[in-house]
Parts: sequence; structure tokens; C-alpha cells
Amino acid sequence: MRQVVIVIVLACAFLCGSLGAFADTPVEPTTTDETTETSPALDHAHVQRLIDHYRRSTWHWQRVMERPVTLTLAEPPADPLERIRVWRQKSLRVQQIALHPPHLRAWTCIHHYEGEWTDAGGPYYGGLQMDLGFQQTYGRALLVRKGTANNWTPLEQMWVAERALHAGRGFWPWPNTARYCGLL
Repeated sequence: MRQVVIVIVLACAFLCGSLGAFADTPVEPTTTDETTETSPALDHAHVQRLIDHYRRSTWHWQRVMERPVTLTLAEPPADPLERIRVWRQKSLRVQQIALHPPHLRAWTCIHHYEGEWTDAGGPYYGGLQMDLGFQQTYGRALLVRKGTANNWTPLEQMWVAERALHAGRGFWPWPNTARYCGLL
């Protein structure tokens, strides 16, 4: 039951963080009639800002999850509103995948016995207590951009741990807590 609550809290925290990122984003422009004619306020710079916002979000999560980065659309729509819609949908799909790391239950269990997600007390940082060598090896881009793991979102921390797991480290970086969780 506790793990379910933790997962729900993490999902809510991620969604609130995602929604907060969209709060200062201008609302998507609407058409003035049923044709593709757009309102006068829809200029190229505005369209590009919206597309850039959704692309950056998509690219961030693709990089965190080590997925191929979608640099361009295969066949970009001519209509600017459609281009915005396509990038927005792609961003939402990638974020939906990011919400579900493959070993989410394992990471929440390990976190239960480790520190707070924002634990800044070195030499171990974040909710999965990653040392600097671990962060440099498996989360270098996040470390450079955001600082130590205590500044990363819980999902970013879990995806970095997934990298270590897939690199062959298994759950051994957390020998005691992984045993408590039945993972070793």
C-alpha cells in the first residue's frame, strides 16, 4: 500500500512539475473560422516559440531515457497550427513513457530505505543516494545541467538508475536496501 502511495505522489509531483513548465507558455492560437486562416496574433516567432518549447521537452525526456532524439518531423505539416499540435502530441507521449520507468517499484522501494529525493548531504545525493562517480558515469548530462542528483526530479533519478541497471550493475550499487526490497 505504501508503494502505491509513493508512486501516486511521484506521478503527481511529475505532472505538477510538467504543468508548471507549461504555465508560462502562451496558449495555442485558435483559428478565426473553419479554414486554416489564423488570428493576426499568430506570427512566425510565436509559432516557433511554441514548437521549440515542445521540442525541448521531448528531447529532454528522450535523452534522460536514452531514446533516439527526434530532431525533425518526417513530413512536417504546412499548417503552423498542425506543426504545433504534432510536437505537442509527441511531447506528451514521451512524457507519458517517462512516467513509467521499467523498475519503478524497485526504485521506490530502494528510495524508501535511502534519503529524501532532495537529500544534498554528500557524499551521496538524492533519493537513491548516488555518489558523484555514479552521477558522472550514468547521468553526466543532468549533472552538468542541473548539478548533483538532489536537484534532479525523482523520475530523472530513477532513469539514471535504470542506465546503471542496464549497464550491468544491477541493483548492486544499493546492496543493503536492494536486499531489504528482495532485489538481491
